[in-house]
Amino acid sequence: MLFCPTCANLLVISAETGVNKWACNSCAYEFPITKQMTSRTRLKRKEIDDVLGGDEMWKHADQTQASCDKCNFNAAYFYQLQIRSADEPMTTCEQNYLLSSCAHQWREN
Repeated sequence: MLFCPTCANLLVISAETGVNKWACNSCAYEFPITKQMTSRTRLKRKEIDDVLGGDEMWKHADQTQASCDKCNFNAAYFYQLQIRSADEPMTTCEQNYLLSSCAHQWREN
């Protein structure tokens, strides 16, 4: 994108007179295009943050007695999530469990 040096508006490509030129729609500024003008900028992608904490979260998780449907192991680690707005209390009925023996995850309401 190029901008007009006179009025700072965006320049557009115009070919009204048979010659390609940059022209300003607000003032009389024109700049003839005499050579090929290209530029390409590759944007760097952001790294994705694990909003739930990843594997580090499970190191400090609480433990409870719960039976797994897959392996019948009777202990599980859990964490609680803030699923509502910040001015409301944390919802304690939403708990995600991770079993230490089979790594099966489930959610209880």
